[in-house]
Amino acid sequence: MTIWTVTGRGQVTLRKEVLPDATGLFKAAPLDGTIDSFVGLLAGRTTKVATLEEINDTVAQAWAVGRC
Repeated sequence: MTIWTVTGRGQVTLRKEVLPDATGLFKAAPLDGTIDSFVGLLAGRTTKVATLEEINDTVAQAWAVGRC
């Protein structure tokens, strides 16, 4: 799995082993919606309320098995 990071300034960083002797091209995907359309996207789909600790644990587990 290729891992790259977008910084807060919009810069993309790659690990050296991803593109050791090659170049790459990244294009930003066009925006499909607004933040307002995202907020509440999952509202009403579950009754489960997760704490921040539960969310962090779930993300850490997913990251550990390469699902993020």
